Formats: sequence, structure tokens, C-alpha cells
Amino acid sequence: MSRQQPEEREPSLLEKFKTSENAWVSLARELLWVAAVVGSIALILFLISGTWPAVVTIESESMVPNMQVGDLVFVVSADRFGELQSWTSAKEIGYQKYGDYGDILIYRPNDAPNPPVYIPFLTQGVHPIIHRAMDRIESGETIPKYYNPFRGQTTPVRYIPATIQNNSLVLENGTVVTPQNADPSNGYLVQTTLLSPHSGYITKGDNNQVSDQGGYLSSVSGEVIMPVKDEWIVGKALFSIPLLGYLPLNIVPVAIVLIALMLVWEYVAGKKDKGIEKREKEKKRVKGKK
Repeated sequence: MSRQQPEEREPSLLEKFKTSENAWVSLARELLWVAAVVGSIALILFLISGTWPAVVTIESESMVPNMQVGDLVFVVSADRFGELQSWTSAKEIGYQKYGDYGDILIYRPNDAPNPPVYIPFLTQGVHPIIHRAMDRIESGETIPKYYNPFRGQTTPVRYIPATIQNNSLVLENGTVVTPQNADPSNGYLVQTTLLSPHSGYITKGDNNQVSDQGGYLSSVSGEVIMPVKDEWIVGKALFSIPLLGYLPLNIVPVAIVLIALMLVWEYVAGKKDKGIEKREKEKKRVKGKK
């Protein structure tokens, strides 16, 4: 009595996908693997930093010389690894970050929308601003302006009261600040007539002449930048790596190049496998004739 041969089980779609030698299926497997790796890295970064995005890129020279264009900045939530310090509070305790007192804030100006992943031409929103926290003011207080005529060439050790008269800085004793008599160790603190509708931080780029608040979000909208609410803060800068930020700045061309390389690799590998298979068949055919 002959035994019945067990029917061969047809492989599932997942098994077919995992073992298929089709070039396009292989490419899809590679892309899924890349996505899984990137997703895992993103999850780890989020768990460590407590915020998102966990890395940002310096895109302008507003923080020169302490941060350079192309720096990749690792971000942590404002309360992680110590309490958030402004220039004013940090000076009292001697805390410095990136060459001066106070933490570097990453924030959404006026709570402007910011996509979790920025893709040029496809996503809309305002990039977070990466500037130093200078002070914190309360609701109803006037919004101060921090001035540094020397921009990033000097780091003020103090900010002394001044007013703006005829587009010039004037000290309390009536002295007009000029390039000839300006002290590089001094910055200037000017009180405006603009009242803050809420509590928040005043911020300034180290290479900017004046602080952000009271300025305009863009020349198009004409919206005035307000003090930074706690909920507008993405995080604070922990450390940065030079030049590495150029990759996310050019994410689209980098992605195109990587995908093109993967396609070329699959094509070359496929041709190589077919060549080996053809030679093996030829060997078997020759042996069969003998």
C-alpha cells in the first residue's frame, strides 16, 4: 500500500516577499529595512531627548561664532539635564553654554506650525528658531530689546540701560553710543513700549544686533514676534556636531542619490546572479553530453 505524499504547503505572501528574487521586490525589502532602521533611531532619540525634533540643523549665521551653518544640534526637552537658564539667571550662577551665559532655545515663534519632518516643496510651516534665552518676563511687562552693536565679534559681559533716540543708542547719562566710543564688553538694554500679553522668554541670536521679540516674524506677514511661551519651546541645545547637518539640509538630493545607488546595486547584483546561474546550467549541460 503506497503512502500518500503530503501536499506541499504554498508559501504565504510574507514568505514570498522575503524570498523573492525579483529586483523590485528586493528593492522594496531594502527600503523597508532602511525605514525600520531610521524609525528605530528616531524612537531612541525621542526617548533620550524627550522632545521632537531631537536634532535640528543650523541654517543661518545668526549664532556665529558659537554655532556654525551645517552644525547638527542635539536637542533635549527644556527641563532635562538641568533647569532651563536664561542669560540673566545663568550669569548669577556662572552657567555657560556655547560660549556665553544661558541655554540655547529651539522654539516655534508665536507657536507657528512646524512639520515633524520637513520635505522641501511638500511641507509647509516655519522652521524653529535656534537662539539664546536672554531673560524671562511676565505678562503685562514691557518687552525689552537686547542690543549688541558688535554682533558675534564680541560677547557682552553686561547689558546696560539705554534708549533709542534718532536711531542711535543713548545712555542714561546722555552719551550717544558710536562705533568710536562703544565698549565691546557692553551690550545695551532698551525698554520698548510694547507690552507682553503673556509670560515668556526673550531670545537673541549671538550674531544678531538685536533680540527677536518685538521684531517681525516675516516681512510678508508683518506678525510681531512675542516672548516665547513654555509650550512653544521645542527644547534646548545639548551639543552639536559640525558639518553633519548638511545631510538633512539636503535630504531630497541625498535620498535620490541613495535610491539610485540601491537601484544600480540591485541591477548589477541581478545580472551577476543570472550570469552565475547561466554558467552553472552550461556546466551541467556539458557534463550531461559526456
